[in-house]
Amino acid sequence: MDANFTSQFHTSKLPPLPPPPPLNPLSQKRLGLGTQKQPISIQQMVLDAHFQQASDIHIRVGELPRFRVQGEMEVYKAGEIVTPKIFEAYLDEILTPAVKQRFAETKELDTTIVYPGFLRCRVNCFETLTGGAMVLRLIALDVPTIDSLGLPPVLKDIIHRKQGLILVTGPTGSGKSTTLAAMIRYLNESAQKHIITIEDPIEYIHTSEKCLISQREVGLHTYEFHDALRSVLREDPDVILIGEMRDRITVDTALKASQTGHLVLGTLHTKNTLGAINRLLNIYSPDEQAAMRVQIVDSLVAVIAQKLLAKTDGGRKAVMEILINTPTMQDYLLQGDHTEAYQLMEASTNEGMQVMNYALCELMLTGQISIEDAISVSPDVGDLRRRALNDGLDPGHSTRRDLYSDYSYSPR
Repeated sequence: MDANFTSQFHTSKLPPLPPPPPLNPLSQKRLGLGTQKQPISIQQMVLDAHFQQASDIHIRVGELPRFRVQGEMEVYKAGEIVTPKIFEAYLDEILTPAVKQRFAETKELDTTIVYPGFLRCRVNCFETLTGGAMVLRLIALDVPTIDSLGLPPVLKDIIHRKQGLILVTGPTGSGKSTTLAAMIRYLNESAQKHIITIEDPIEYIHTSEKCLISQREVGLHTYEFHDALRSVLREDPDVILIGEMRDRITVDTALKASQTGHLVLGTLHTKNTLGAINRLLNIYSPDEQAAMRVQIVDSLVAVIAQKLLAKTDGGRKAVMEILINTPTMQDYLLQGDHTEAYQLMEASTNEGMQVMNYALCELMLTGQISIEDAISVSPDVGDLRRRALNDGLDPGHSTRRDLYSDYSYSPR
């Protein structure tokens, strides 16, 4: 502004105002001043996730924490964006220095944390493009029962078989570990056996009752999964739980154990029961598959394929397709005749077998799951609609047109 112009006006020169008096500590606390906000702890997140009936907690640098509730990812409203410093504090909260160092070296970590009297968490830590991340799966301390989960009663008969191979299949997060834990609990309460589990990591903790249960965690009780697997047959087991059938060594050992008087429980990531047979066969070369088919079918007790759906009244429900290796089923599997095997499953509900649409229709008609959820996972929506119109029964047993495409089978 022009100096000549401003000089025409008289300006008073007042002394500067004194600074305001400092707030007392109580006022600072009320206004959130003078104190640094502490990030929410993992323990508090676990408490809040449990209250919201979440199954998983997802934490990643650069993102707000999220909970998986009823299968859907939801932002944790009380959380804040995770910085590298906050993530480091989370690692310090849940890991020992030695375990933290192992994560720093390998960039991968599977472990568990326990809140006594409350619950356990299966923890997976990993690195991403934006920084560290972890996923916590909330696991109840009490092992659920087959009845409390509303699982088919035939599982009680299956787990009482003296020897053979039981497979539980389904995508990640479909409740396979929970189903196996419930079956082990039932056996623990009703038989006198030695059960050995090899887990990575241990999820449900079993207390020996009628059975003697030996649980081993990879990294804590054995350095290598395959070392534990090789030695398990020398530990006088009756039942062996080996988790995922991840490679040829695991499948070979499982078959050997199941053929020498042991009951073996394993998991696969297939979407249906008959696909589990093909998955095991595909581990072997084409020249070996004919001989291995005989071994697998001879060892097989049952295959349980499951999906996890939201219940209409809250919580989630396992929906199961069940194949039981009866003599007739064994003939079809040896021949590779999946069409006849599927139709036998449809017609053998009195023996405990069921196809996925049968289970979906029953839960849908009783109002336990929504129609939309049932349709979203049905292998044949047209068949599901026909069953619903006939109160769960399909007079035609199935539509043959989609058996191969829906189940990814190749006619032989």
